[in-house]
Amino acid sequence: MGKKEIKLLKQIFERVKEEGKLTGESFQKLHSIFGERFIRAWKTLQEKRVKKYVFKPSGKTVWIVVGKEKDYLILPEAEFCTCDDFYFRVMDHEVHLCYHLLAQKLADLLGLYEKIEESDEIYETLMKEWKEITNK
Repeated sequence: MGKKEIKLLKQIFERVKEEGKLTGESFQKLHSIFGERFIRAWKTLQEKRVKKYVFKPSGKTVWIVVGKEKDYLILPEAEFCTCDDFYFRVMDHEVHLCYHLLAQKLADLLGLYEKIEESDEIYETLMKEWKEITNK
């Protein structure tokens, strides 16, 4: 994905944020950029598989996308995901985002995620579990 596509992607995300919805035009543009990855991301939103964990009282936030075989830890600020597609295609610059990252970004913009509040006391336990899942 070149600089032109990344710029277009940012413009689409801005429009979605302003409008609070994904219009047909934005849907088509995202599909033209990402193809099947966008369809998979959209299906992930429809199936409510994006989770935002907020830990109290610290306010730490962890994003998880529930995949077909395991859960994926998402770090949106770093545009990082623990899936194989990220390691093999995003890191090699074949694509800009895996579908999990795309789903998280859209979920955040549209408010289409499940918010789960947990105690700071179990933060380390959950992080350990999520990291173990990625190493299997």
